[in-house]
Amino acid sequence: MLECDQAIFPPAAAVTARITEAPRPSRAEAEAAVCTLIRWAGDEPSREGLLATPARVVRAYEEWFSGYRLDPANLLSRTFDEVGGYDDLVMLRDIPLQSTCEHHMAAIRGVVHIAYLPNRRVVGISKLARLVEAFGRRLQIQERLTVEIADTLAHVLQPRGVAVIVQASHECLSSRGVRLHGVSMLTRRLLGEFAQEPQRREILVALSD
Repeated sequence: MLECDQAIFPPAAAVTARITEAPRPSRAEAEAAVCTLIRWAGDEPSREGLLATPARVVRAYEEWFSGYRLDPANLLSRTFDEVGGYDDLVMLRDIPLQSTCEHHMAAIRGVVHIAYLPNRRVVGISKLARLVEAFGRRLQIQERLTVEIADTLAHVLQPRGVAVIVQASHECLSSRGVRLHGVSMLTRRLLGEFAQEPQRREILVALSD
């Protein structure tokens, strides 16, 4: 299990979204690339059953990688400070994760647990799920995904503590190579008060139950 615990919040530069500087290929170029892969796999894209496949794949990619078109920090920009003095734990468990391994472009499926200690303001709980989606629907590795979710929440909300746990299975492990099924990977990142005892122990128990 990877563990990334920090007592202080990272600088803003650490949570800047990754973007590509190269021009984005056209839809026609993307579909042509799918045709090439079909031929490389041993089939013929002109076959009736595959005629529409390149277009379908490109449309699917628009969904699978829609996170590149989202600004994760902006998703958290609307906050609420009328919380009646509430300053204890806010936790959202079992947020579905759908991502793609950047090494083999195989599926990553799992759940994300997010917790934070408010500092005068909170964010709508749906925005926490959107934050997971914004970073998940990109080419990813689980370790970086965990850091990006936690650091963005810490940077935008400036809470007293942040904890993120990700548990996921990787098809790059189950469908190829060693072909191990039923294996999941656990990563976590603790920031602020959650990186200190006894809060550290308490939040790990709460998120693991």
